[in-house]
Amino acid sequence: MNDQPLTDATSMRSDLCGSLRITDVGREVVLCGWVNGRREHSEHLAFIDLRDRSGLVQCVVDGARDLRSEYVVRVTGTVQPRQEGTVNDELETGEIEVRDCTVEVLAEAEPPPFPMHERTQVDENLRLKHRYIDLRKPRMQRNLRTRATVNSAIRRAMESQGFVEIETPMLIASTPEGARDFVVPSRLKPGSFYALPQSPQLFKQLCMVGGFDRYYQIARCLRDEDLRADRQFEFMQLDAEASFVTQEDVFTFINAAIRAAAEAVTGERPGEIPTMTWHEAMERFGSDKPDLRFGMELVELTDLFSETEFNAFKADCIKGIRFEGGAEMGRNKLDGITDDVKSWGGKGLVWMKVEEDLSLNSPVAKFCSEAELAGLVERLEAKPGDLLLLVADARRTVQMLLGRLRLQLGRPPVNEGGFNFLWVVDFPLFEEIDDAGNPTPLHHPFTMPHPDDVELLMTAEGEAFLDIRSQAYDLVLNGWELGSGSVRIHRGDIQQQIFSLLGIGPEEAQAKFGFLLDAFRFGAPPHAGFAFGIDRLTALLAGEENIREVIAYPKTQSGADPMTQAPSAIDDRHLDELGLRLAPQTD
Repeated sequence: MNDQPLTDATSMRSDLCGSLRITDVGREVVLCGWVNGRREHSEHLAFIDLRDRSGLVQCVVDGARDLRSEYVVRVTGTVQPRQEGTVNDELETGEIEVRDCTVEVLAEAEPPPFPMHERTQVDENLRLKHRYIDLRKPRMQRNLRTRATVNSAIRRAMESQGFVEIETPMLIASTPEGARDFVVPSRLKPGSFYALPQSPQLFKQLCMVGGFDRYYQIARCLRDEDLRADRQFEFMQLDAEASFVTQEDVFTFINAAIRAAAEAVTGERPGEIPTMTWHEAMERFGSDKPDLRFGMELVELTDLFSETEFNAFKADCIKGIRFEGGAEMGRNKLDGITDDVKSWGGKGLVWMKVEEDLSLNSPVAKFCSEAELAGLVERLEAKPGDLLLLVADARRTVQMLLGRLRLQLGRPPVNEGGFNFLWVVDFPLFEEIDDAGNPTPLHHPFTMPHPDDVELLMTAEGEAFLDIRSQAYDLVLNGWELGSGSVRIHRGDIQQQIFSLLGIGPEEAQAKFGFLLDAFRFGAPPHAGFAFGIDRLTALLAGEENIREVIAYPKTQSGADPMTQAPSAIDDRHLDELGLRLAPQTD
């Protein structure tokens, strides 16, 4: 990827440091940047590595003893070939150097709080406290420019498909979207609060009522959730909605944006993005966001043990995975992963090592029949030296436990195995039945049921609600959920039925969603939408394990900003203006 011009002439400089090549020999240049390092050549002569956003170039400077690391300088000199034997093949500018240099110091600098090269691991809090210095590193320069490339490609792709960019408000009414809101007190209406948007969901649906057939926005969203590698309080997403479309149309729109972004970064355009049902993903991978870069799929074994005498296998579901070459694992390690499974909520884990003659070595092998052991070898396609791992429990529990174990044992680093995009479709409409007997939605209550299951919605009872599919869909990349979307409910009768099933009466529905329901009374077109996280997409394309590495000024995992010391207290004057009083703090 090279989305930057090779020259950047201004009144202060003629070229970028990293743009100079052997074809520039003999040309006088003026460069500006930071002193990346200094090496003494003789009593009066020194080599200076000058760095700007484009890279490094070596400058030969007379009288450079006063130049220190990170000084900001302006260098004027002549491009010359390096002497034989001194070419640096690791630098794009490695064939040349700038000689006969004069140097103007534009700003002196104290020694940086950490090394500027990437070879040394630096504490993250220290990096974030001095983020403005950390941003100078090639890694951060590359990552943030990758992010800009992704944004630009997405915009071009959406606009080429007739989408119009519309900004939605940041100060809104609080709506129940699953996560906690960040709230902002109103000065003009003391005691009342705005919420910062968790997503533009309701506003983009209102755009459809307003006749904008195709809306998109690179939207900032905020959710007061615990932070982790793929989650920050504030994040950016591509948000899109379209009228008079089907689920497949949405896939076409989003595929174009995703493939354009990937091509802009990697130079290769991904092929068609496959689809997989939620049910298949859970059965084969134990996850609704399966990582397809490696095998170790979950294999169904329930019928194999239908008449077993082994009490631990008398369960609703039995599945297993094959860990290739895992038979070398020692007992301490096996006990460790067994403890992991128990800590995740499992009753235990059965392991079996495959011997050279394909017999199975396990503490529980004596409780299984020869037919069952032979069936395990056949079903799991076991080979000598493999390790077989089995779990017996309720089906959802088995899926979850083996899905987590599969990732723990087999998942490759984020920058290996290519980019495996996947659409997961046909999610359940409901997640569980609450204590009051009401089903709870897996997504939001505006998701249209699958057309084949609408009648079941009217007749189902109890656990049967969990069999109803929705027209909801997720986009997954290498085991990360990039985003979610759905076909929306635009029919009043279906919406009222959903609200009734959720235990939401007319008054509560009006109080929570009144402005959307009122708008639908005036003619809502069939519509569907989707949103995916730009932070997550960029991180994966850049080969980063944590989205903080592709965000200019992120928060730590504790939600703090070491640079600005946010969050911080505000003075009593501001509290008085807002009509607020702080409750006493308790330990």
